[in-house]
Amino acid sequence: MAQPSNTFDSYDSVGIREDLSSVIYNVSPEETPFYSKAKKTSAKNTLVEWQTDSLRASANNAHIEGDATAGEARSATTRLGNYSQIFKNAVVVPDTDEGLDKAGRAKEVAYQTLKIAKEQKLDIEKALFDNNARVAGSSSAARELAGAPSWLITNTSFGANEGADATGDGTDARTDETTTLLAFDQARFDSVMQSIWEEGGKPDTVYLSAFQMNKALAFTGNNNQRSAVQAGDERVIKSLAVYVTPWGTVEFMPSRENRSRDVFIMQDNMWEVAVLRPTKNVALAKTGDNTTRQVVTELTLCAKNEKANGMIADNTTS
Repeated sequence: MAQPSNTFDSYDSVGIREDLSSVIYNVSPEETPFYSKAKKTSAKNTLVEWQTDSLRASANNAHIEGDATAGEARSATTRLGNYSQIFKNAVVVPDTDEGLDKAGRAKEVAYQTLKIAKEQKLDIEKALFDNNARVAGSSSAARELAGAPSWLITNTSFGANEGADATGDGTDARTDETTTLLAFDQARFDSVMQSIWEEGGKPDTVYLSAFQMNKALAFTGNNNQRSAVQAGDERVIKSLAVYVTPWGTVEFMPSRENRSRDVFIMQDNMWEVAVLRPTKNVALAKTGDNTTRQVVTELTLCAKNEKANGMIADNTTS
């Protein structure tokens, strides 16, 4: 059938509000597993310091009756420190935008402020994983925290040419291999797990990229499995949520923010995030026909004892 002549239909209409969902689907990754799982403590200074210690190796310990007691040689604790880093983002929204009827959000300032807060959390996660040395900062240079690779030196696996561990006190970054990268495989993984166990560590989480996660899925005993979910419904399951070794049980946690070449085996309670200024949403002074909001966080990373953790570095990424 045809329309009657001169029918004014929706194709002719101007000004119809688009049928956008009232929920804006933000596909940006927000997961920050390392930052979220690390214990949060309060910082009192821009240089956060802590001490580490370890037990001596076991020894024969037998004495005769009435023997005189002599003191044993003792070693001092190791003093370490990391600088707090300021994470700051801002948004400027013209005041006109606040009066517009927007699809998916009632207030533009609130929406954009929430968005930059989520983005800032990703920046924090990236900084915690970055191969970066600490920077004290000055009136012309920003303070920077030393990321996890700067602390891990005892239980590591890396390339045989240029690859090298950092000093382990946050003052320098590790040296990346450039000549020959190595494949992430079960042998390297099990070797580092054993080393951590021998040092007394109890790792519980492995942080790795999607590419390296696919390598882990090929580990022996974790290949594709067929499982009957219910009658008439079969699915192929390819999952490696938990990996059990003689040296401990760890959960594999894909992370988008650590470098794909790095795989971290962590005992999460041996890491802390010391917060000098918790995340705050601050309305800045008006300087025109607009509204400015700032989101700021200041914190640093504390490696309570790196011997409880490990790193498999210099992995191939393609």
